[in-house]
Amino acid sequence: MAFIDWVLHPTELWAAFWYVMRHAPPDEKTMQLQVSGDMKRCYDFLEMTSRSFAAVIQELNPKLRDGICLFYLVLRGLDTIEDDMTIPGAKKRNLLETFHEAIYQEGWTFKESGPDEKDALLLVEFDVVIREFLRLPIEYQEVIADITRRMGAGMAKYTRTRVESLDSYNEYCHYVAGLVGHGLSRLFAKSGLEDPAVGENLELANSMGLFLQKTNITRDINEDVLDGRCFWPKAIWGDYAATEDELISKTNREKGVDALNVMCVNALHHIPDVLEYLSQITEPSVFKFCAIPQTMAIATIVLCYDNPRVLDDNVKIRKGEALKLISQSDSLDSVKRVFYRYIEMLERKNHPSNPVYAEVNKIIDKTKKDIATTLKGGAPVDLTKEYLVLALFLVTVTTFFYSYLTQAS
Repeated sequence: MAFIDWVLHPTELWAAFWYVMRHAPPDEKTMQLQVSGDMKRCYDFLEMTSRSFAAVIQELNPKLRDGICLFYLVLRGLDTIEDDMTIPGAKKRNLLETFHEAIYQEGWTFKESGPDEKDALLLVEFDVVIREFLRLPIEYQEVIADITRRMGAGMAKYTRTRVESLDSYNEYCHYVAGLVGHGLSRLFAKSGLEDPAVGENLELANSMGLFLQKTNITRDINEDVLDGRCFWPKAIWGDYAATEDELISKTNREKGVDALNVMCVNALHHIPDVLEYLSQITEPSVFKFCAIPQTMAIATIVLCYDNPRVLDDNVKIRKGEALKLISQSDSLDSVKRVFYRYIEMLERKNHPSNPVYAEVNKIIDKTKKDIATTLKGGAPVDLTKEYLVLALFLVTVTTFFYSYLTQAS
């Protein structure tokens, strides 16, 4: 199956080849950063908790790299507590609301995570993160502590409150992801690598976080419902199912997919803000750090649209596709071409029988027009058909030679 995927997507095979050639293995990469002691252990944790984020963080400008690594680990620790369903409600709320104080307490650790928490070790050795956090410049510490305080308070609120309305959905996503955009933007500005305005005009930064979070929430519906929780707002899914279990039930599949499509539309509305935010980022490593998750998100949300598999499983883009997106996230023009390509895919998936057809078409038309008028050389040319013809040719040739060699032997 993997072989067929590579044959059908030859540009992804090329992207994978270049990625392997240009990127060292994780352990070797950490060694190349020339860090030791506690900071090396922090990069080890970064690799353990998120390979994808580790790769882009490690390639950041040295002025930002350690600070953003520690920002990520602090928020990962906070998120691990929020996700742990074994911690009693009152205790969890207290931990979330005081976590911003704990990061100033040398020696603080947490060893009461549930047995299934994959990032529990980070909290067991959190004193390592704290020691390095306290070595950061004060202006970095202040940003990280402020975002941690606000995020912890928001998470604590939603341990008691369910996501019911669209406003509460946007608020929850702001607490868990929009604030990350705020914090990163402020760190970019504090580092001197980006204009101070990047750290001041935070509405676009919030939208960057919301696009990522809404994409993840939309994709993860099956896993979340099976875990006994749901972050889709009832204002959306309540029109299509009586319960969350019914939402993903095969007996309610048509309505479930209709609800899924409304969720996708809600996320897609953030595209203009995403592209505008990226247009103000000038430092190359910062741009790539910001752009890669966004190109992954547009690919994922288009994959989810009108896709009943989302209700049964956790769908993901192909590994080769992800590597190709990484290679195409190094400039604003390249990112716009990526968005244009996936918007065209969305256009092909959007059928008149779909209840949100007209709204999706408006998003498609606006996005294509905005990109075409600002992109050097105008609208990109879609070569999908040409690639398919080439792929079919390669499959035919490969099959012929395999058959020939098998008979010859």
